[in-house]
Amino acid sequence: MSALKTRYRIEGMDCAACATKIDTAVRRVTGVAEVSVSVTAGTMTVEHDGADLAVLEKRVSGLGYGIALLPAAATPPVAPGLPEKAHDHAHDSCCAGHDHDHAHDDCCRHDHDHDHAHDRGHHHPDDGHRWHGESHHSGHQLEATSAAAPAALAGPSWLPGRKARLTIVCGAALVAAYVLGHFLPQLNPWIFIAALLVGLVPIARRAVAAAFAGTPFSIEMLMTIAAVGAVIIGASEEAAAVVFLFLVGELLEGFAAGRARDSIRALTALVPKTARLVQGSGTSEVPATSLRIGDVILVRPGERIPADGEVLEGIGAVNEAPVTGESVPVPKQAGDPVFAGTVNAEAALTIRATTEPSDNTIARVVRLVEEAQESKAPTERFIDRFSRYYTPLVVVLAALIAVLPPLVAGAPWDEWIYKGLAILLIGCPCALVISTPAAVAAGLASGARRGLLIKGGAVLENLRNVTAVAFDKTGTLTEGKPEVTDLVVFAGDEAALLARAAALEAGSTHPLASAILGEAAARGIAYPAVSGAGALGGEGVSGIVEGRALFLGSPKAAAKRASLSEALRAAIGRLNDEGKTVAVLLVDGVVEGLIAMRDEPRADAAESLAALKAAGIRTIMLTGDNERTANAIGADLGIEVRAGLMPADKQRIVGELKAEGFTVAKVGDGINDAPALASADVGIAMGGGTDVALETADAAVLHGRVGDVGAMVELSRATMRNIHQNITLALGLKAVFLVTTIAGITGLWPAILADTGATVLVTANALRLLGRKAD
Repeated sequence: MSALKTRYRIEGMDCAACATKIDTAVRRVTGVAEVSVSVTAGTMTVEHDGADLAVLEKRVSGLGYGIALLPAAATPPVAPGLPEKAHDHAHDSCCAGHDHDHAHDDCCRHDHDHDHAHDRGHHHPDDGHRWHGESHHSGHQLEATSAAAPAALAGPSWLPGRKARLTIVCGAALVAAYVLGHFLPQLNPWIFIAALLVGLVPIARRAVAAAFAGTPFSIEMLMTIAAVGAVIIGASEEAAAVVFLFLVGELLEGFAAGRARDSIRALTALVPKTARLVQGSGTSEVPATSLRIGDVILVRPGERIPADGEVLEGIGAVNEAPVTGESVPVPKQAGDPVFAGTVNAEAALTIRATTEPSDNTIARVVRLVEEAQESKAPTERFIDRFSRYYTPLVVVLAALIAVLPPLVAGAPWDEWIYKGLAILLIGCPCALVISTPAAVAAGLASGARRGLLIKGGAVLENLRNVTAVAFDKTGTLTEGKPEVTDLVVFAGDEAALLARAAALEAGSTHPLASAILGEAAARGIAYPAVSGAGALGGEGVSGIVEGRALFLGSPKAAAKRASLSEALRAAIGRLNDEGKTVAVLLVDGVVEGLIAMRDEPRADAAESLAALKAAGIRTIMLTGDNERTANAIGADLGIEVRAGLMPADKQRIVGELKAEGFTVAKVGDGINDAPALASADVGIAMGGGTDVALETADAAVLHGRVGDVGAMVELSRATMRNIHQNITLALGLKAVFLVTTIAGITGLWPAILADTGATVLVTANALRLLGRKAD
């Protein structure tokens, strides 16, 4: 039987030691194969083979944590025969895959299934494809991620929670002990022992539960041993204060961890709670979570769109900055996709929902980042292994410090036992263990907020090592659609040339026809009606416009119908050399003009590629397009070009780069890129917030900006710098307090601050990554 996957929301985790205890306890449940716990996401994913989930949940709650099942999320099926990184999208030529009877030179060389990023992935047939783990919880209603957790687990629970109440009561008991001790000094030790027990009993109970669950050296156990030892040597007042400071530190840790957790969950607030459902001739307001695929909704100007969908009626602009980071509102009309959480800026839009609420763009972003936080980076795995040996060694060291000086040198027992107890607290590994996951989680969240989706700490860490980036051309370095670049007029003017060409192309969906019609619309040129219009197989289109016979087609086809002068042929050759497709317009058998079109580079492509080179990263274009077009684009962008490639060729070249010692990132968006994406060290999808971009490659650029590839690399490097700072801070503080404690300068109070204080400092330092701005 295949492994099931079940996800939980966990409440009350405030440091990596918490995650370790839960991980250890859950792994001991029969049938559990793998456990992934994220403190910053507040989640746990369990892979199991029919494990008793009631026992599992009891183990976690017995450790003092809240646990609630998260609903499974829909996922589209992967195309058969493709690697997991495959993209259900392919193009590399300006008119790839379109059945249009034009025969323009240097275009349509490859037959691809063209399906742009903004057209992909928003149609989810209810075919039963779900994440693993839903099968045995099929009765659970699928809800939006923002509503996935029970109310008890929603929001910042650190303030009204049990830990906060316990801290307040413990603090009040400590104050009362000081007051009573002033009036009843003879009862002073017993009063502080009573105050101590208020906070210590719950801590000791958690320590015992963790020990039975497989974690004998937990921070609670170290705290309990230190407090009991302090009472035995007569330091009950200090022990009570240390327990209170420990509880305060836990609260601060929980608050800091919650900040990182809430930074990404806050995205769910972008989706409105209600939607206007169109029913017959009217509308009714319904909860957004009740929407289903196919529902029609009305969104008025200024309102947020409640679901991913497709525009049915209305023309206007939508502010997509919350999802894609695009600063300029994007024009929308019938047939265009829209994303949940974006803002309708102008006219009312009627939209058909194309995803379930639990699977809209923002919900997927949140889910993917949370799942990514559960996967551990190599550095984090090393720190985890190190901490397994580190804590027992600290216990042994503390014991040796407590007993060796009195036994060997006759030193006072009370003094050295006190120092040994302090070292127990100093040696707690919380700050060290949280140093990496806190930074990784903050880095992932920071990237997600900027439209950079990175799937896990291992990918985030690996990005810093990238030394070569291989780019697809069409739709990656270029916009993915041809535009009119030149109008060469031999008779009449540009307006007349464009009007007649647009008349012939009216109604066509061919990319080159769309380019001509789009240019005419942009210039406000009205075109006349055409009669007798028809496509001439493999040559072009013809028709009668205003009583004159027109033909629009490739230079080769035009040459069969009219005489082309040397000057005309030279002009066509020059435009072809620039990577442009040329259409010739004939009017009554005479050449009236040329229309040149090209899939233009993205606005930031040249500057971004130059920045990558300046950072010492090699860039190369891998494209299936013809060499003349590819070389022209490559010359404009200043990038090395390999053209005329099949998918296997792209994969081979990536392998060759790796064999040369490069760490390779492959950036693309099509099925023809899938093998290369799968074989690269890091596969990056260039997309627009759709299923393909979100569900497949190692990372995804939602903005569609070339510069974001460099931003990913820089974010990775900044995150690793932060991790190194955190490790230095955690170990440095412990080393300082270890020396000062042995020297008799510091005691139990500074010891607990060295632990909880360092954890708070490390987490706060990691949170600085959330403030990083786009470069």
